[in-house]
Amino acid sequence: MRKMMTKLLMVILVLATAPVIVVAETEQGTGATASMTVAQMEQAGDEARASKHYEEAVDNFAAAIRRDKKNPVLYNKLGLTYLRLNNLRAAKYNFQKAVKYNSKFADAINNIGAVQYMQKDYGAATQQFKKAIALDETRSSFHVNLGASWFAQKKLDRAIAEYARALELNPDALAAGNAGVAAQIASPEERARYSYMLAKIFARRGETDECLRNLRRAKEEGYPDLSNIYKDPEFAKVWSDPRLGEIAPSPQN
Repeated sequence: MRKMMTKLLMVILVLATAPVIVVAETEQGTGATASMTVAQMEQAGDEARASKHYEEAVDNFAAAIRRDKKNPVLYNKLGLTYLRLNNLRAAKYNFQKAVKYNSKFADAINNIGAVQYMQKDYGAATQQFKKAIALDETRSSFHVNLGASWFAQKKLDRAIAEYARALELNPDALAAGNAGVAAQIASPEERARYSYMLAKIFARRGETDECLRNLRRAKEEGYPDLSNIYKDPEFAKVWSDPRLGEIAPSPQN
């Protein structure tokens, strides 16, 4: 009886100290089967995630990982799926595993930063985004994310520089659906300030329509100082546009 209790206690201790649960326990059930190859499981996971069947995607990626335990791409995909399930802890664990097996995996490094950003650990997120950019400077989304991180720390000049670089790389970098962690900006006050900052970037670039669109958004979100447009030389290229007066009447009128 004493031996049985000792064994039971050991099992409980092992379970209590186990890492974050990252993979499903079986390959049966929601898609992955023992007869499938790793590539087939990965494809099934991709299709399930695209269809928003996230639990099924987790099962497939997890099953593939059990066959190929050092595949960084699979860990990254599993992490992305956990993000969709709002399981930040499991997402971060898998992104870190991806980086463990490929220390130069820029996407996974960026994704660690995204989780840290969502956890409001902006300093740590900034460092991850910088690492990702050092590995692949041409990815506009990395610059958008770093810009959002600087913005969250109220370092607007640095944020503007990163957003501007993102737009140089991809004119659609700040379009809806492409804005990375910037989409996490929650309060109306912060969104208003964010929209005003984007308007300034587009004004500087001479993209009047985009500038005005963001100014309208800033106004709708309650930006308090739109009259500053007429004092800021960076908006000089839009001063003569009659549509500006509909958004922010000139102090001279």
